[in-house]
Amino acid sequence: MIHQKTSSILEDLLTTNMRVGIYSLQGPLYEGEASSFNVKAMDGEITILDHHHPLISLLVASTSVLITKEGIRKEFPISSGFLEMNDRNELKILVE
Repeated sequence: MIHQKTSSILEDLLTTNMRVGIYSLQGPLYEGEASSFNVKAMDGEITILDHHHPLISLLVASTSVLITKEGIRKEFPISSGFLEMNDRNELKILVE
């Protein structure tokens, strides 16, 4: 019984799409599910995929690219900012 519950929880985690929030001082730019997010960070270009390990990174001037779960490409210009990917498959990006 415990094995079935654990298996069900793992299946739910693996089928849940990454939740993404992109926010500026003016308000939310995007809130929804995505399959990937690509941006330039202080250490170089990074791509965050579904279930990426937890990460915090400073962002530099670039145009970020988000791919929605439906495969739609969305671009967001960034002057600076930072992102946080947590262990609950949530990506939060604060940009200027």
